[in-house]
Amino acid sequence: MNKLQLIVCLSFLSLTCLVTENVFSQNSNATKKSFLSKEKIGQVQGQDVFQYTLQNKTGMQVQLITYGAAITNIVTPDKNGKMSSVVLGFDSLSQYAGNDNSLMGSTVGRVANRISNKKFTLDGQEYTLSSDIHGGVNGFDKRVWKGKEISKKNEPAVEMSYLSKDGEEGFPGNLLVTVTFTLKNNNDLVIDYKASTDKATPLVLTNHTYFNLSGGQDSKALDTELTVHADQFLEYGDGSMPTGKILDVKNTPFDFTSAKTIGKEIEKVQQYTHGYDVTFALRNQTGKLALAAKAYEPVSGRELEVYTTEPGVVFYSGNWLSEKVKGRNGVPYTKNGAFCLETQHYPNSINTPAFPNTVVRPQETFTSQTIYKFLVRK
Repeated sequence: MNKLQLIVCLSFLSLTCLVTENVFSQNSNATKKSFLSKEKIGQVQGQDVFQYTLQNKTGMQVQLITYGAAITNIVTPDKNGKMSSVVLGFDSLSQYAGNDNSLMGSTVGRVANRISNKKFTLDGQEYTLSSDIHGGVNGFDKRVWKGKEISKKNEPAVEMSYLSKDGEEGFPGNLLVTVTFTLKNNNDLVIDYKASTDKATPLVLTNHTYFNLSGGQDSKALDTELTVHADQFLEYGDGSMPTGKILDVKNTPFDFTSAKTIGKEIEKVQQYTHGYDVTFALRNQTGKLALAAKAYEPVSGRELEVYTTEPGVVFYSGNWLSEKVKGRNGVPYTKNGAFCLETQHYPNSINTPAFPNTVVRPQETFTSQTIYKFLVRK
């Protein structure tokens, strides 16, 4: 290589680093334009895995990977305009595909949450599953999805699709699922679910993102103020399996009808279950989009509003996060270091006739929408 070639190469590398720094800058000088990029980040199960980066006109960014149709990063401003990540994640694809991944940002199915005794009966036939939780041993969170870029009025969007074959993890029917993630210019992250099947099958889909709205300023989420628009919750027994009873939240540690910090009464819950892992029966049971929950982090001033068409939301307080596991930038996780608000139908509905229906049949199209709206209180 001669001197001129070396100068050209060094100039290109400098430009590449500058562009990368501008795109992923986590401060108020982030590039303020909408864009969508795609890159191959490796392989899992012999299949290529891609990462998509979405940015809107305000500089907010969302990153997704086709392994598990997972949200790996969300970067939003705090009350001072500083941009930083508000979700837990990993630095490498191998970590997402490894045993330490607790559904980090994943799309969960075919049936999210729990099915008692790994069994259910549908149309007179009994089915036995590979596991009683989160769609089986190899649920949707451990599958490689197909990604496709979507153009939506200058708002970046990615459609993830997966064909779950008849008998997979014990479930009946060939089920085609698409999940579309749209980053809007008002800082809404919209998740649209759609599915169809050739045989009757239960279906409960959700997203399992872990939020810490402090943006790294607080290693725990216990001071986050939570409000849930629900007057009732599902009673649960061993393993957080619902008993079938729906109880009032009043005079219980599960009362978040007005804003309360996650940590205020968590010790009362930890006596029994190590922390919050509870399904709320939302006030809205119409199937139309409505506000389900709100979280406010006082240090950063960030606020998260969750809207959904689903009848329930699972609140999980990161009870099993462990310092033995290192997350993004090599920072260890901590117990209660983040929380999940998983919009979904009720767990074990297929075995609980009183719960809302979760069975999808041929000629039916399942649709559901959840919106994570990111705001700031000055």
